[in-house]
Amino acid sequence: MRNQKTRELVLCALFTALTAVGAFIKIPVPVVPFTLQFLFTMLAGLLLGGRLGAISVGAYAVLGLLGLPIFTEGGGFWYLLKPSFGYILGFIVGAFVTGKMAAKTSNFWHILGANLVGLIIVYGMGMVYYYIICNFVLGTPIGLWPLVLYCFLLAVPGDLCLCVLAAAVTVRLRVALPGLSRA
Repeated sequence: MRNQKTRELVLCALFTALTAVGAFIKIPVPVVPFTLQFLFTMLAGLLLGGRLGAISVGAYAVLGLLGLPIFTEGGGFWYLLKPSFGYILGFIVGAFVTGKMAAKTSNFWHILGANLVGLIIVYGMGMVYYYIICNFVLGTPIGLWPLVLYCFLLAVPGDLCLCVLAAAVTVRLRVALPGLSRA
């Protein structure tokens, strides 16, 4: 039992660190920054299971809010006022749901479907938070069309590719490491 708890702690810490590193792996594309955070948050859910995946990504969010500069633009409690913070909240929920949906399968298409649901959750939460913060907190109004354009249409193609990559990696790792949690 103790070894299992230690293993879970180490794996959660590993994915917390990978998510932080993913924030700084930036692929230059016009207009919208593209990082690998989404990939590592989905892999956390898929490989650790929903509960541990959400804990891992939640630890990343807490560490960033406590001031560690692990978000794409730094860290600190003030980050709650950044319109993009909603995506970080979406990462937590997305990792949980994706992990729960893909827990009992090694089928590429089922895992990809779970990733797409996670993607919808991340973007849904991110866009709603962005809209609320800009329009009601910061006083920098954004309309629905610019919101959809900048926060979804320009950003989602790269993350769709990451959904496919995460599904392929998960299928391979579940075969190679059958002891991975699927809870």
